[in-house]
Amino acid sequence: MRNRSLLVFAVLLALAPSAAAQTADPRGVDPSSANPLLGTSWYVPQGDHPAWRQYRRHVRRGQDHRAELMAKIALQPKFSWFGRFTRPNMGRKLRQYFDAVPAGQIPLMAVMRHQGRACGGGYDGGGPREDARTRKWYRRFARAVGARRVVIAFEPDSLGTIDCLGARWRRNRLKLLRYGVEVLSELPNSTVYLEGGASDWENARRTAKQLRFIGIHKVRGFMLNVTHYDWTRANIRHGLTISRRVGGKPFVVNTATNGRGPVHWRNAGGRRQNVWCHPLKRGLGPPPTTATHHPKADAYLWINRPGYSGGACNGGPLPVGAWWPERALSLARYATDWISPPRGTRFGLFRRYSIRELAGDGYR
Repeated sequence: MRNRSLLVFAVLLALAPSAAAQTADPRGVDPSSANPLLGTSWYVPQGDHPAWRQYRRHVRRGQDHRAELMAKIALQPKFSWFGRFTRPNMGRKLRQYFDAVPAGQIPLMAVMRHQGRACGGGYDGGGPREDARTRKWYRRFARAVGARRVVIAFEPDSLGTIDCLGARWRRNRLKLLRYGVEVLSELPNSTVYLEGGASDWENARRTAKQLRFIGIHKVRGFMLNVTHYDWTRANIRHGLTISRRVGGKPFVVNTATNGRGPVHWRNAGGRRQNVWCHPLKRGLGPPPTTATHHPKADAYLWINRPGYSGGACNGGPLPVGAWWPERALSLARYATDWISPPRGTRFGLFRRYSIRELAGDGYR
């Protein structure tokens, strides 16, 4: 009986937020302040989350292997995304989301409101009217969050795709992001990380300059690899380089789909290309944790959404953001906790595959 009581006490102690979490400043704006994510418990979406529904469906049907695979996604804390698609009545949807979060768990929220429907040809990202609607949206979102304790990933891909805009519209994008940072930085209990690209995308100097412009000094830090597959260790190195250029700000790394790393290839001009749209035989990466062993890396988080479609390539359904259970199962099947490629692997695999075999119709 005494041993059972000790076990129960140990479990309760493990579930309870640590003293550091209770005393740390949630905003964590000072780079030298304690990691505001340390010792916190993050929300594991269930209910109507498609991974959870799929997992329960496999369980009911006795599909044990598929249930085991889907559980790798369904039972992990993940970010929920909010943007132009959060309609109608965004305020009500946000209240429903917050109501579903159990006491003691912190909601993880990705804001993706900027418009990126095209690339090149003088694309204006929706123009001034869309920018005005986005500013209004930022204000409404902030009012809905209020004083709640949350973690916010702000505008994935907003900096990494800025060159898709016509040259005259790029500064407008930066000003729009700066406005959003200003609004969210006022939230008293929100830990905010800004878009910071990925280690296989923009160079650190340019990203740091953009982050300084949009106001990184007002929030906790930045995030890396949200929509990419590059290795965690590569993003740590990249993040440390950016951090030195933005006043020592901490960062987080998305590990949702980088367990097998990226699929890169060289074009005829020798430039490295990244297969971004559903590269094949990719896997879930290290589960969410603050145990990064790097003082500037606050956490590995699943900011991107494993199992959601990123476009009409390699069998992906439309619209972008549609649930794709086959992709989820494949990512789970190839899951690893690797942070860099093990010796003897190529593209994160011990068997050798060609670029075309791994890129499919995402090969350009």
